[in-house]
Amino acid sequence: QVQLVESGGDLVQPGGSLRLSCTASGFRFSLSAMSWHRQAPGKERELVASISPGGLTRNYVEAVKGRFTISRDNSKNTMYLQMNSLKIEDTGVYYCYTKNAGNDYWGQGTQVTVSS
Repeated sequence: QVQLVESGGDLVQPGGSLRLSCTASGFRFSLSAMSWHRQAPGKERELVASISPGGLTRNYVEAVKGRFTISRDNSKNTMYLQMNSLKIEDTGVYYCYTKNAGNDYWGQGTQVTVSS
């Protein structure tokens, strides 16, 4: 079955960096578009960044452009989110997502807290 497992969330000070990972199994990762989403306390889940199957096309929400970088290693079935210059408003639970055979799949999420 499809499984997505995120890791790398932590407590970090404003201006700091984190790298999130999403390890996938149960589907053809190299043929699947992937994305990162986040949900801040009291807010709806939002798309942060997406990446095409081959990694050539990457898109970001305006709020993270220039600070976050999405990438993937298809040989490891893993997607990454490098987050630099973190801000307090980046706090939230970060989820990886894919759509496979018409179904939506989410990981369990990893908590990112930006606080001084």
